[in-house]
Amino acid sequence: MKFIHIADVHLGAVPDSNMSWGEERAKEIWTAFSEIIDICNKEKVDLLLIAGDLFHRQPLMRELKEVNYLFGKLESSKVVIIAGNHDYLAPRSNYWGFQWSDNVHMIMGNQIEVVDLGDLNTQVWGLSYHSKEITEPLYDNLKPNHNGQIQILLGHGGDDRHIPFNRKKLLEAGFDYIALGHIHNPEIMDKGMVTCGSLQPLDRNEKGDRGYIMGEITENRDIKIRFIPHAKRQYKSIVLTVNPNTTNIALVDMAKEGIEKQGKNHIYQLIIEGFRHETIQFHKEDILRLGNILEVIDKSVPDYDFDELYRQNKDNIIGIFIQKIRDQRAQDEVTKKALYYGIEALLKAKD
Repeated sequence: MKFIHIADVHLGAVPDSNMSWGEERAKEIWTAFSEIIDICNKEKVDLLLIAGDLFHRQPLMRELKEVNYLFGKLESSKVVIIAGNHDYLAPRSNYWGFQWSDNVHMIMGNQIEVVDLGDLNTQVWGLSYHSKEITEPLYDNLKPNHNGQIQILLGHGGDDRHIPFNRKKLLEAGFDYIALGHIHNPEIMDKGMVTCGSLQPLDRNEKGDRGYIMGEITENRDIKIRFIPHAKRQYKSIVLTVNPNTTNIALVDMAKEGIEKQGKNHIYQLIIEGFRHETIQFHKEDILRLGNILEVIDKSVPDYDFDELYRQNKDNIIGIFIQKIRDQRAQDEVTKKALYYGIEALLKAKD
């Protein structure tokens, strides 16, 4: 039995909504999900598992119809879905009473239910969220059936407020595969227990590859899985290390080079570090114009000649401050930064 495991698609989300590319990112999430349907057909997948948060919030009726249309395009795949903490089954949720395609099974209960897929010799266990939080460890004491069928748990959780679980207990429960969602970082805890992570990166904290799990369970219960990156963009950080000779134009060229090396399609945070000339102030807006730049953080410090500064200011507060810092026994990185930032502030005040 061949399957694809996805979760945390978050259809309807608009990542970086305050940026010029926000709406494009929202469309990319839909495109990525649509491509999963195409992959299911191409790879002749038997089962598509969706481990919660297909939608970013309560789904609109038109959105459910779009998704159902896509499910209707599946040539041989059955679908099993649960609702997560973002698209939970609120009393007025459009999930209630929605007529899915015949190949789709949505688990609606807030207690464990079992979907029997007889033609796949498979049973899928799961529950849906009926509220934003579930603090009970609802998976810890589950024991699958021993009836010769493949046993899969479809779950959503893993932190204190969203179905916490004991990894050891869950692994020892006896499921052939445990398909988890909610935690957006992909993690293969065991070949039989996997958090697939989000399908696309949804904010600046989601660095690294995002994608889905392709798996296969044989008749003798051997399981093969692999994580397949699917996102066309990543959130990345680039450190620009400057020196006293670095000019504003040179800094922009450094940023361009770093972006071209890693790929113009990605979204970047740029961090300026090192020692700049004391007369230089870097123009962050010149870097922001390069496109797909979330933010520029300037951690550089002026390369002051402290001996000369002390000589010129030994009888005023600047000289006293330099001497105080120098008298510190531990000249660690924090002390050095205090010296640089303190002097910068004092010199500005002097001006």
